[in-house]
Amino acid sequence: MFTDRKDAGKKLANALASYRDGDAVVLALPRGGVVLGYEVARALSLPLDIIAVRKIGHPLSPEYALGAVDEGGTTILNETEEKTVDQAWLREETARQKKEAQRRSTEYRAGRTPITIAGKTAIIVDDGIATGLTMRLAVRSAKSQNAQRIVVAAPVAAAESLPHIRAEGADELFILEPPETFAGAVGAHYIAFDQVEDDEVTRLLQPMYEARNKNIH
Repeated sequence: MFTDRKDAGKKLANALASYRDGDAVVLALPRGGVVLGYEVARALSLPLDIIAVRKIGHPLSPEYALGAVDEGGTTILNETEEKTVDQAWLREETARQKKEAQRRSTEYRAGRTPITIAGKTAIIVDDGIATGLTMRLAVRSAKSQNAQRIVVAAPVAAAESLPHIRAEGADELFILEPPETFAGAVGAHYIAFDQVEDDEVTRLLQPMYEARNKNIH
């Protein structure tokens, strides 16, 4: 059990200590993952960026992912669940979530270009992994950008999601709590699991981006 995302991020940073000052980039999944990603990047003296991936929630249970889409429109779907929903709705919802991913990418970076991860280690961070669809898509994105090594890090994860994440191309996984103890929902592993808003994401990312710009110049 974690106090909150900040607590989980600090503990995740301890687990990832071997990557301190290495040729690596921390990539957080907005919004919740950015809180942890900030703690990891700061503790390990690594640059921080985002991968804008959006969950496509089931129409009857929006918290349950039946798919995921990124800002470029690349999509992963649970093929079994996909067949049970209205296809016109699915197309519309996928388009809506793609648009939201694009908005987040633009707004959170405030016009800055994404960090180049080609040839580097990509440490992908989220506050937890349930179905694993958004993380699978994030791994696929990092792989398409020619990351040399892909590390997935989260405090909690459902055991059944992990083989699919490895199959997608993750080289290493850091999960703090035993996956077999996953409680069915990520929030069940946190004492405080409040919604993370856009302004908090921007507040955390801005100093990281500014530090990167100083290092570049």
